[in-house]
Amino acid sequence: MQSLDWIVIWTYLAGMLCLAVYLSRKQSSSEDYFLGGHNLSAKTLAASTIATQCSTNSLLGAPAFVGFVAGGGMIWLQYELAVPLAMLALLWLMLPARRLGITSIYEILEQRIGRTTRLTAAACFLLFRGVATAVTIYGSALVIALILDIGFVSAVALLMIATLLYDYFGGLTAVVISDVVQLALLVGAVIYALFFIGDLIAWDFSAAERTQTLVNDWGLTGQDYGFWPMLIGGIFLYAAYYGCDQSQAQRILAARSESETAQVLLLNGLCRFPIVLLYCFLGLGLAALAAIDPQIIERLPDTEAGSKNLNLVFPTFVLSYFQPGFVGLIMVGLIAASMSSIDSALNSLSAVTVEDFIRPRLTDPKPRSLLRLGQLCTVLWGIFAVAFAFQVEQIAPTVLEAVNKVGSMVNGPLLALVSAAILGRHTSQITALAGFASGLAANALVAWLLPDVSWLWWNVIGFVVAITLIGTGHLVLPAVQAELNESSEIPSAIQHPPRVYPMVLGAAFCVISTIIWVIDIWQP
Repeated sequence: MQSLDWIVIWTYLAGMLCLAVYLSRKQSSSEDYFLGGHNLSAKTLAASTIATQCSTNSLLGAPAFVGFVAGGGMIWLQYELAVPLAMLALLWLMLPARRLGITSIYEILEQRIGRTTRLTAAACFLLFRGVATAVTIYGSALVIALILDIGFVSAVALLMIATLLYDYFGGLTAVVISDVVQLALLVGAVIYALFFIGDLIAWDFSAAERTQTLVNDWGLTGQDYGFWPMLIGGIFLYAAYYGCDQSQAQRILAARSESETAQVLLLNGLCRFPIVLLYCFLGLGLAALAAIDPQIIERLPDTEAGSKNLNLVFPTFVLSYFQPGFVGLIMVGLIAASMSSIDSALNSLSAVTVEDFIRPRLTDPKPRSLLRLGQLCTVLWGIFAVAFAFQVEQIAPTVLEAVNKVGSMVNGPLLALVSAAILGRHTSQITALAGFASGLAANALVAWLLPDVSWLWWNVIGFVVAITLIGTGHLVLPAVQAELNESSEIPSAIQHPPRVYPMVLGAAFCVISTIIWVIDIWQP
């Protein structure tokens, strides 16, 4: 990289820090810090959640999988079929939750079931999201170290000092604004790269199997990424991730009103697919260019196993073909994308710590004191994640893959808990906890005894087992009235989403299905 590229990078980081300091002057409570004072628009919040989903891992992983990985190709798009349907389901879960004015999604569990249930779900989130954040820091720092040609410790310092400072000062508002900037930079970079590559190749792909998008497999015989587990399991996975994972649910709850909450979900269901489609076409283009210029692959650094690190094919292409200044802009996009996955996680970890564990123990919490506690917890979780990131390499070589599987083991039971709390009435806490534990146990047994079953099915199995036991217990056991806060009942007159929203999401699913089918039958 040239000096001009470094100037671009440092200018961006300095600008984001100044913005965060400016935003901190408008914060006076934990609601301002964790929910942006409910002053963020639906479009901004939707762009932020999409940016987190389509961040560095997606931009680096999707092109590598589509264009270069054996057995890869456009089957990556099967993931996207489930998104509009999951958003459709969440319209009936997140609107009642938003109406209660909660900061943590797990707060609704105490209001409708009991405090132990709330703490159980919150503790699961802190454990898994804290470890996953450390793994994200480890992976992102490796990428930044390679593309900027600096050491791993320097990469961690650059990434985390910048992230912690603007997260500490700016809170959710700074997180959301940085996510929007990151999304604009990445989408602009991908579109520019596609036009650039289009002038160098004929889009005549030698590997026709790369355009296959549909794999008619039920995922019961060792194929993890068949059509049915990715569609059905994906619906439960995304519903749990957007609705029960505080790092995503927090931005949905931050909307100004129930109507704007529905808009956030609608925009996520509509806008994510085009961005992922761009990433996939970028992979096809890079593969075609690499066939003409083999130096792109030869310049890639080696992994610890001695093979080429295909995840870095896009940064290598940028460094090889783009002019100084443009390289810096795209590297800023990659760094910002890494930061967006981390900053949202740290802010949500802090929110759950304060709102679920600390605030209920305070007799008369002051808004300013809760704000300072939130900032302190953000720093402490950042320190934990950094410390754990240096241990990731020593734990196990499969830890990066294992994080996603562990998440799928918990997603279904957690979704069942939140669904029972929002849609049910007077659920016994004993029954709810037993259902949650049974869902986890069922997934563990399937993973142990039926290893050929796709892990995507765990999201479905855990939900079905948990919700079945909770429903059965509701019919057999009387509700524990002492555990219920009758004053916090969800009002019966819930404002349902406009009828047009489910219709639009259904139409989006049909359009996405049609596009995937057309690509599947496309023969170069």
